[in-house]
Amino acid sequence: MEIWKRNLYICMLGGFVNSAALSEIVPILPLYINHLGVHNTQQVEILTGLAFGCTTLVAALFTPLWGNLADKYGRRPMMLRSSLGIALTLILTGYVCNIYQLLGARFIMGIVAGFNATAVTLIATQVPQDKAGWALGTLNTGMIGGMLFGPVIGGYLIEVTSFTTLFTLMGLCVAIAFFLTLFFIKENFTPPSKKLASFTTLWKSFPHKSIVVTMFLSSFFTQAALFSIEPIITIYIHMLSPNTSHLAFISGIIFASAGFSSFLTSPYLGRIADRIGPYRVFLVGIIASAICFIPQAFVQNEWQLMFFRLLTGIAFGSIYPTLNAVLKRFTPPETAGRIFSYMQSGQFLGVFAGSVLGGQLSATFGIPHMFLITSALLFLNALLVYNFIYKPINLHERLGKKI
Repeated sequence: MEIWKRNLYICMLGGFVNSAALSEIVPILPLYINHLGVHNTQQVEILTGLAFGCTTLVAALFTPLWGNLADKYGRRPMMLRSSLGIALTLILTGYVCNIYQLLGARFIMGIVAGFNATAVTLIATQVPQDKAGWALGTLNTGMIGGMLFGPVIGGYLIEVTSFTTLFTLMGLCVAIAFFLTLFFIKENFTPPSKKLASFTTLWKSFPHKSIVVTMFLSSFFTQAALFSIEPIITIYIHMLSPNTSHLAFISGIIFASAGFSSFLTSPYLGRIADRIGPYRVFLVGIIASAICFIPQAFVQNEWQLMFFRLLTGIAFGSIYPTLNAVLKRFTPPETAGRIFSYMQSGQFLGVFAGSVLGGQLSATFGIPHMFLITSALLFLNALLVYNFIYKPINLHERLGKKI
């Protein structure tokens, strides 16, 4: 088997266990904050957004540093660093005694984050261009598969065990990704013979700056839209079904519904992207996701919400692998670590902005309005992508020019 293909399957498995561990925390975070002594619903909404968002803000600041080191020393060492750091931090999170310690643990998590992003960079630099959509879609399947099972497992375990045990199990799960990377990932990395170029020099080397800038903004808007909703869904489900006795478990199932549909469709959509162009699938995915968020503001029960989350998952399953496939097309391999890290910073900033503002705005205007705001943000994103990515690439292809 070719090295890139073997690495793909190992990264997919590592991404699965890493995502499963990290996604377990999303539906239980409001419950954990309540367990730590915060009982006011509005305060729980706001603190949930802060606890979720502070990790991503710190990760956005540190990710370019790790990307720079990845270009200097290789992607595999950065995957080992991240998986080990996340495993230890998750175990630490289970032993916090108050909300301030929880925020501190989440802060540390942001510093060490980056396993999945580095795995994407590794595969993107190794896979042939005509297989990029399928390979990145397959990798995305593993990561989404983890996101699929993580909330269900977390929602179930918190009903039968303690928070401390749950976070310890999360950490041990991420440790599996560490050992998979240590023993099975192969990278033929040649350190650069001269000092890495500065960001200014690197930026000047890009002939299509507007496309790269739009990719950064699109990463930001997509993540902001998604994570303005994710941290508060448990609260929304409680509003829809206040008498349920299995809130965490039901929340986990509804979280998993979007991941399930993405898990099933992402590789297929990646193959379509390889045939017709990833930028086309990327645009359609953003528009479809914007449409899918609208009816979620008007659902009457948790099962209607789950149905529309399934549709949303299909749309998002087409966005992430095609975004990376488009970026790969414009990124030289020797700068991939830094360029993908800047793009990841945009995504982290989007997660931070979305989770913090989502908590604040939902506390002010109500959760249903957040779905409409999210939809509007995605339509704005689609407009940017159409004008600055779809139109120029499509025009050059019609004229038979390389871009």
